[in-house]
Amino acid sequence: MPRRYISEFTEHENVEQVFLVADKQLRANRQGNLYLQMRLADRSGSITALLWNVSENLAQTFESGDYVQVRAATHIHNGSLQMIVSRIERVPSDLVDRTEFETLDRANVDGMATALAERLRAIHCVPLRNLAECFLMDEAFMTKFTAAPAGVKNHHAYRGGLLEHVLQLLRVVEAVSPLYPELDPDLMRIGAFLHDVGKIDELTYDRELAYSDEGQLLGHLVIGLRIVQEKIVEVERLSGEPFPADLRLQIEHLIVSHHGELEFGSPKVPMTLEATALHFLDNLDAKMHSFGQLLREDLNSESRWTPFHASIGRKLYKKQSHETKS
Repeated sequence: MPRRYISEFTEHENVEQVFLVADKQLRANRQGNLYLQMRLADRSGSITALLWNVSENLAQTFESGDYVQVRAATHIHNGSLQMIVSRIERVPSDLVDRTEFETLDRANVDGMATALAERLRAIHCVPLRNLAECFLMDEAFMTKFTAAPAGVKNHHAYRGGLLEHVLQLLRVVEAVSPLYPELDPDLMRIGAFLHDVGKIDELTYDRELAYSDEGQLLGHLVIGLRIVQEKIVEVERLSGEPFPADLRLQIEHLIVSHHGELEFGSPKVPMTLEATALHFLDNLDAKMHSFGQLLREDLNSESRWTPFHASIGRKLYKKQSHETKS
C-alpha cells in the first residue's frame, strides 16, 4: 500500500504506518496520569501526536530519532491537525525506506551544491574567492554543510535546510545588491555563505534534529567564528600571503551581528552596510519560509485566517488566489 504523507492527512482519518519521532516528551496531566506528546515526521512535514494513559515502560521503548509504527486517528484541535495514537511500536531503521523521511532528495541537494559553488566562484575579490574555494574543496566540510538543517524547529528545520537557506539568501543578495551600489557584492556573497556556518556543529542531524553539546555551550556564532578563522589560516598557507586583516574583521562582524539585535542573540549589532543588509535579508528569507510553512500546513478551509501561532505572535491571513478571466 503506497504511503500517505502527513501533508495529505485530513480530519477523521485512520492512520497506520511508520513515522520518524522528531520529538518525544513524557508528561503528566492534572490527575497525575502519564501521556506522551510527540512530534512525528515524514518528508512532507510533521504533526503533533498524543498517546494517553501511557506507562513509563512503554515510553522507554523508543526515543527521539527512532522510527515507529503508529496506529492513530486524526482530528483538528485549536485549528491544527493532530493525531491521537492508540498503538505505537519501535521499528528497526534497516527496515525503513529512508527516502520517505528526507525532505530533500539527493538530486536536489547535489543541484543546490552545484549552484552554490557557481555563485561563490563568481566572487571577484581574490582573497574572498580563495576563502570560498577552500571551503568548497573541503569534502568533510561540504558533507556536513549540505546535510545540516538551518534550525531544529523554526525555518528550514530538515536535513539540507541550511544549504537551501544559504542558496536562497545568495539569490536574494544578488537581486538586491545592484540596487545599492554602496554595498560590496563580494562581501555580501561571503556573508550569506558563512553567516550560519557554525550550525554544521551546533546541531546534530544524523537522525533527529537537536543541539550538540558544543551547540548548547557555545552556539553557532562562536562556532562559526572558529571555523572561519581556521579556514583563513589554510588560505594563507595555500596562497603564501597574509589574508587582509580588514576583510577578516568584516567577515567576522557579518557572522556575529547577523541576528540584528542584542536581545536576539547578536553580541554586536550590525555596524557596516553589508552587515545591516545581511541581517534584514537573512530575516526575510527565514520569515518567508516559516510563515509559508504555517500557511501550507493550515487545514481549516472554512476560515480565511490561521489559528493564532504563539511562536510568531499572530494569526496569518490566507489570501485567495485571483485568476484573471479573459
